[in-house]
Amino acid sequence: MGWLVSLGLAWVLSLSVVCSVSGIGANWGTQDTHPLPPATVVRMLRDNGFQKVKLFDADYGALRSLGRTNIEVMVGIPNDMLASLASSVKAAERWVSKNVSTHISSFNTNIRYVAVGNEPFLQTYNGSFLTTTYPALRNVQSALIKAGLSSQVKVTVPLNADVYESSSSLPSGGDFRADIRNYMIQIVKFLSDNGGSFTVNIYPFISLYTDANFPVDYAFFDGNTSPLVDGSTTYYNMFDANYDTLVWALQKNGFGNLPVIVGEIGWPTDGDRNANLVYAQRFNQGFISHISGGKGTPMRPGPIDVYLFSLIDEDAKSIEPGNFERHWGIFSYDGRPKYLFNLGTTNSNGLIPAQGVHYLEQKWCVLKMSANLTADIVAPSVSYACSRADCTGLGYGTSCGNLDTEGNISYAFNSYYQIHNQLDDACKFSGLATVTTTNPSVGSCKFIIMIEPYYGSAGRLRGYLGNVFGSSLSLIVLFLIIL
Repeated sequence: MGWLVSLGLAWVLSLSVVCSVSGIGANWGTQDTHPLPPATVVRMLRDNGFQKVKLFDADYGALRSLGRTNIEVMVGIPNDMLASLASSVKAAERWVSKNVSTHISSFNTNIRYVAVGNEPFLQTYNGSFLTTTYPALRNVQSALIKAGLSSQVKVTVPLNADVYESSSSLPSGGDFRADIRNYMIQIVKFLSDNGGSFTVNIYPFISLYTDANFPVDYAFFDGNTSPLVDGSTTYYNMFDANYDTLVWALQKNGFGNLPVIVGEIGWPTDGDRNANLVYAQRFNQGFISHISGGKGTPMRPGPIDVYLFSLIDEDAKSIEPGNFERHWGIFSYDGRPKYLFNLGTTNSNGLIPAQGVHYLEQKWCVLKMSANLTADIVAPSVSYACSRADCTGLGYGTSCGNLDTEGNISYAFNSYYQIHNQLDDACKFSGLATVTTTNPSVGSCKFIIMIEPYYGSAGRLRGYLGNVFGSSLSLIVLFLIIL
């Protein structure tokens, strides 16, 4: 339904939050080449007053580190597991035993939700998970009942806002998308019958990214755009309008009292001209300020249950949706706050960074000044580096979009060099590159120094190296890195 359903947020010019927000959550993704140790991330969550966290899989280290913290946990089941869980209740029982029961009983991890899939009805999946999501949901619920955990742990399905639409471009015209309506009613009824909640991911940035006619100010709470009038209700920001479109859809289908969780909401800081620090701060601070009073939306007054997306940047995420995908974090890859952001929880002066982070040596891989810059030599080297590292900070309107040709080449080489732990062989590129101890960063364009590998995630690191070097060499390379 165009820019209405994609959502919106904003910020208040003052960075102070009048009322503290209770129960703010964060999404903790782990698609990174050099993850922070789980204990470091959990301390960062606690230092910043996060009371809830949402995981995209049942990462053992994360779940164990969250034990005895009283932080509420939503543990996720990836989409590629839905088919196996849908076809076998025994498989669901094994998953619950290993990833829920064990962590609750052994580590006192406060698991409160199991997220069955992640946006499985997304239109770009072309119906791949339509027939497996509900059976998987049902089997996981049965497994929780058998484990005696169904009163403590609830099931849900995080869904993108594209599962509903409006026939009138107004919230009151909201209903579930016609092609998936039967599937949605089946899931919503099951959630209602079992005391669950509807989880929705809402992204105004995506509307701005995909629609040149999107009214930019309507994404933020301080905008001066014309409000949306729906009968006796006036909407001044897109978040309220989008959220209430869902509420209308639930109400029209007989589930007007079903609780709603905002599973993901945020703004990226790089990879696109509209993904920047100014907009991200404006958006996220505005959202916190907007919900801090507990007023809710016109259709749903009261506190809003929300998980910010996301906690930390993930440099190994797929960039198929766009280069911005690796830059959603309110913290950078090393746990440093990106901008002044007051959550209204513990520290009124902004976010508290990760503690005890260790970096590799202060050296960078850059273009050798005497190099012969012929296209037939340079282009394959840069392409190779970017395909195996992270060049999403390059391009129009990005943090390093103003670099010259030599700067672009050096940025690509350094990204590859850092992700590969500053190995000597990672700064060759057919004799085009050299190692320097002089920081090549320019203005807002930062040439990173990678953090030390976390060996507790050796399996994840080995998997990444396998993609880079080939599975036959990944163990050797991992061994060399650890040495």
